[in-house]
Amino acid sequence: MPHLPDWLNPEPWLKHTVSAQEVERALSAESPDESTLAALLSPAAADFLEPMAARAQALTRRHFGRTVQLYVPLYLSSHCSGGCAYCGFAADRHTDRHALDFSAVEKELDAIHAMGFEEVLLLTGERSSQADLDYLRECVRLAARRFHNVAIEVFPMAEEEYRSLAEAGCTGVTLYQETYHPETYDRMHRWGPKKDFFQRLEAPSRALTGGLRFAGLGALLGLADPRYDMLALYRHVRHLQKTHWQAGLTVSFPRIRHEAGGFVPPHPVDEKMLAQIIFAFRICLPDVPLVLSTREGAAFRDGMAGIGVNKMSIASKTTVGGYGSEGSKEGQFDVSDDRGLDEFCAMLRAKQLEPVFKNWDGVYRLTA
Repeated sequence: MPHLPDWLNPEPWLKHTVSAQEVERALSAESPDESTLAALLSPAAADFLEPMAARAQALTRRHFGRTVQLYVPLYLSSHCSGGCAYCGFAADRHTDRHALDFSAVEKELDAIHAMGFEEVLLLTGERSSQADLDYLRECVRLAARRFHNVAIEVFPMAEEEYRSLAEAGCTGVTLYQETYHPETYDRMHRWGPKKDFFQRLEAPSRALTGGLRFAGLGALLGLADPRYDMLALYRHVRHLQKTHWQAGLTVSFPRIRHEAGGFVPPHPVDEKMLAQIIFAFRICLPDVPLVLSTREGAAFRDGMAGIGVNKMSIASKTTVGGYGSEGSKEGQFDVSDDRGLDEFCAMLRAKQLEPVFKNWDGVYRLTA
């Protein structure tokens, strides 16, 4: 099993039983740190959700105003060489496999752009002959013609591969470690290149070194003890902030709910715990964008908008294609918030929040 580097290992924080008094001190901490997060993630903090939410909302408004940035995912391919036990795209799943040709990619991108989006996230399975670096580079190039911000959520790559994508117009990468617990990671990734824990762990750093401007981190809640994974995730963020101080980072909170194949998470996370996690991260990472996808239901997303979360996907398809033409029948996971863009924006405005489509950093990049 891989041995965690000292900067990542969260074990010391899990051995201490947190008291209610420690949670109260954490809530009033002037300079929140890892000890603050450990207290706010503890079982004792579950009784303090209202004051946690109030502080999280105040910090969100201080750093991001009343805005919620919107983006949309586009699945390019469902071909995959991986053996993830929890994923609908795993190589041993009996499902129709699809990859968009470049004509179809353009049709999908045009449809998404017509909806008003300025940020798109391109997704594939693990590296395959149908969706390799050359294919992805061309898809990035096509997307960069239409969008100010083009991010990828694909297979880990070498630094020079990320550099070639940056030159094609890619601005960022999203790469979830899935779980930071080595033994669990080994069990959940049964075969394929993704089984290499450290190759995946170090990919965001390679991407930023290769010229991408931001990296999105996260862990798939439900695979391992959520406190372990969230403390390790925080350490990963802090490590990248120190080693890539000029780059932007985001944090996402994907949660196993209705996975293809009927996978049952060994450590299920309910909505109350998820809310606690989001509030704790906002308090301890006040200026880092926090992201919530359409994995979560409408009511929960409405409640989180502007409180801890300031970036969301909407009108999402987890099938290959589906925006500009009929998509494939099976997706990576089920979408729980299936509202259209207009309905979602109306909800935000009713909460006195402003939906934001433009990525201004991308505009400056293109005009520099």
